[in-house]
Amino acid sequence: MADYSESLAGRGFNSPLRFDVSIQDCEVVGQIPHDLDGAFYRNGYEWYYPPKFPDDAILNADGYVSSFRFKNGKVNYTGRFVDTYRLKKLREAQHQLYGYYRNPYTDDPSVKDPQHPNLRTVSNTAPVVHGGKLFTTKEDGLPHQIDPNTLETIGPWDFNGGWKSQTFTAHPKLDPLTGEMVAFGYEATGLASDDLFVCTIDKSGRVRHEVRVKVPYVSIIHDMALTHRHVVIPFSGYVTSAERLQAGKIHWGWDSTKPGYIGVMPREGTAKDMRWFKGPNRCHMHTFNAYSDGNKVILYAPFWDGNFFPFFPNVDGTPFDPSKARAFIRKFTLDLDSAADTWQEEVLWDMPVNDLGKVDPRTSTLASRYLYTSFTDPQMPYDRARSGPRAPPSVANSYGRFDVQTRKVDRYFAGKTHALQECSFVPRGTSEGQGYLVGVASNYAEMRSELIIADAEHLGDGDIARVILPFRLSSQVHGVWADKDQLPLV
Repeated sequence: MADYSESLAGRGFNSPLRFDVSIQDCEVVGQIPHDLDGAFYRNGYEWYYPPKFPDDAILNADGYVSSFRFKNGKVNYTGRFVDTYRLKKLREAQHQLYGYYRNPYTDDPSVKDPQHPNLRTVSNTAPVVHGGKLFTTKEDGLPHQIDPNTLETIGPWDFNGGWKSQTFTAHPKLDPLTGEMVAFGYEATGLASDDLFVCTIDKSGRVRHEVRVKVPYVSIIHDMALTHRHVVIPFSGYVTSAERLQAGKIHWGWDSTKPGYIGVMPREGTAKDMRWFKGPNRCHMHTFNAYSDGNKVILYAPFWDGNFFPFFPNVDGTPFDPSKARAFIRKFTLDLDSAADTWQEEVLWDMPVNDLGKVDPRTSTLASRYLYTSFTDPQMPYDRARSGPRAPPSVANSYGRFDVQTRKVDRYFAGKTHALQECSFVPRGTSEGQGYLVGVASNYAEMRSELIIADAEHLGDGDIARVILPFRLSSQVHGVWADKDQLPLV
């Protein structure tokens, strides 16, 4: 405990909170738009008990889900731990039982079970709304169904037995035209397996189509993209093996000699229809969107130059290189008529961004003009001195609307002592880009969190309103907006 307490003293704003909470009628600065009737859900992580190993990945911390419920110009906040099998075992034992990220060989003997790795999931990555249900997800296990009003955990969900993979992506894609969801599970048949299952789930929640393919090598497949005709699966660089896990190492290492791959297959295709395009080694983590243009697939993604995660070490023993941990918005063109299995790639803006990006969900699977993500604006310097002694050295302080047609960037600046987490888009009106951006800002100077609401078409005007919380929120990974007609909200 001594080592953990010392490291905790340096975490400052992100120190674990370890409580469930509910606040009615939150304090608001500005005025909440009355057409906001729904909930903004966040999924993230907190250590309920300290990690077993001090160099473990923060991605291994316990899942936490929270919501801001908007109705009649008022906002209620709720936050709860995701009550996974793993968290139940921790609470019974009253100490940490689980070892390295996605390595059951390093667990306490009382819970060690390499044959069922999905029992270790912390469900801490992304909220998903589909078929009238709310889920929390993480790619190492099944999604967990969550009550959309109380945030109580209902339990793991396998789509009434239709989901056969041991794992389920944190980033399924929704088709706004059909209401279907396309999802995948990698390492689908067990740890370090090269099996990838891709499934289509209809709008009622029934798995209606499944394809099973082999991957070129076992790697993190964190996100995907979907067009109205194709499924797009990117990955690169990270490697694992049964031998690595049995040796007691963290699940992933970075191999800079491995090529990048982007798989493309028809949505109604079979395994033989999967085509793997091969390209430069990059960190393929998140995507914005994709669309099909004839027999070309166009993908927009903020991929990193190299290894993004310092806690996933380089397999050649070299130190982590922060100069490679930079994400740029890129356009990829994959020509299905070409005999060459390579892609064309263009960097659209010569400025690093955060790779947690969104589009107007009404344009998902189609050509989208606007991309939204956070970034550090050098013209608006972060005031670390005012932010306090435990504040980070630099932060993402702005949201941007990146116009792929004009290459213009519209900017929202949160403040000199604020850091922005991922934004979500709330559609309004009928045209792409009409709506709001919502996202949480960390106020380091006052050690609290604030929910930002900004007009997505007028980001330079600043925020419309801020919801003020009297404490700091746990770290968010991803968030999603759900209108009142998507869930049984009260």
